[in-house]
This record gives sequence, structure tokens and C-alpha cells, in this order.
Amino acid sequence: MSNGRAREASRALPEEVPVALVYNGTTQAVMMATPSDLEDFGRGFTRTEGLREVVSIEVVTHPKGIEVQMWLPDAQAEALASRRRAMAGPVGCGLCGIDSLEEADRAVPKVTAELTLTAPQIAKAMADLRAGQALHDRTRAVHGAGFFEPDQGLVTVREDVGRHNALDKLIGAVADTTVGAIVLTSRVSIEMVQKAAMAGAPVILAVSAPTTLAVETAEAANITLVALARADTFEIFAHPHRIHTEDATDVA
Repeated sequence: MSNGRAREASRALPEEVPVALVYNGTTQAVMMATPSDLEDFGRGFTRTEGLREVVSIEVVTHPKGIEVQMWLPDAQAEALASRRRAMAGPVGCGLCGIDSLEEADRAVPKVTAELTLTAPQIAKAMADLRAGQALHDRTRAVHGAGFFEPDQGLVTVREDVGRHNALDKLIGAVADTTVGAIVLTSRVSIEMVQKAAMAGAPVILAVSAPTTLAVETAEAANITLVALARADTFEIFAHPHRIHTEDATDVA
């Protein structure tokens, strides 16, 4: 419908399929996700769960979904099994299936990496992420997560129908990359900050606002949280010392 007149048209839509994350033969989580960059997804999810070493990984397609089959060293597999999640949830469900209130607000490590950004660099990071979202341009229905290095610009972008999935894919893709900022198209909830902390990212830049618990978690994790970043304006919600500018608004 346009200008009061109906017409037939076609539109590209993103795929959404069940993706099972399987460790040493046991399913740890089933997430609804976009079926791209799934090795990155598996490695990133593993890292944000506090595990580091994936011995091998294979993506296997089945009639009703996809398995990301990963193998961990025995000690890591046992640690994972001891707090196993059975997450079968909707798109973007970052805490589905946890079995205690303590797990929802689990402690995250303090980020020790340092990074300094200026206002023009933040504006560039946000603009580059928007320009780098090829799937969003086709579908208008996915989230994006990017990795910005001051000397290199936006080096990697990952997209998914779920914002948590997009971030996990990004973290899996940049696991061995030098220190940079995570750039998000979505709102910032506690899970997004938890994942950034597990990845050791010192700065989060986001288009939308954070939640109160996200700000508290960023403070505790020593992460600089910049949100409502659009055009040449943004607000700093946690640890403003990494942002060198007189133009930003500090609301922490």
C-alpha cells in the first residue's frame, strides 16, 4: 500500500531457522538465528559463555534446522555441563533457560584494555556500521554489530535477526583482533554488556538507549558505555574517561 493505492510487490526477507549449539555431542542451546556466519556464532557464543578453546567446529544442516557441532577439551566440556542451559527461545532471547536468579546477574570480569575515542571517531563508527549492513539494506529486519578500531575504522560487521546473535557472531569473528569498540544498532541490555565484558571489549557504542542494569553492569565491568549515538550527538553512561571530547553529554 502506497499513497492509498494497493499494488503487488516482492520483498527480500531474512531467514530465521533453529540453530543448535552442540558441544561434545550434547546440545547446549537452540537459538532462532539467521543462517550465516555460523562458525563465528559458535565461537562467539562459546567465548561469551566463559570458554575459550574450541578444538574443532562443523556446521551440519538438517531438514528442520542447523547444528553447530563443536568439540571442547574435556575440562571445559565438564565445566559447561555443570551449568548447562537448555535455551529454546524466541529471537534475541539472551537469558532464556537459565535456572537461577544468580545466573541472570552473573559476575563478569573487569575489562583492563584501554582505548581512547574522539567524537569524530564515534560518529564515523556509527555511520560505517549503518553503511556496512548489507542484509539490513535488503530486508530492513536485522540487527548489526560491528568492531571499530581507531586506526583501521570498522573492520568487521555481522548481522542477524537476533541482536544477541549478531554480537556473538561478531565476537567469534574478531577473537584474535586487537582492542577496539563494539558498535551496535540495538538497545543495550545487560546481556549485551555481559557478552562485551567476556570478550574484553573496553567500549560499547550503540544507537539506542541502555537499561539501568546494563549501565550498572558496564560500571562494574569497567566498560565505557556510549549510547543514543546518532549523527554528531551521543551520551556517555559509564566510564567517560575513554572518550576525549567536550561535546558529549555525560549522564552517568
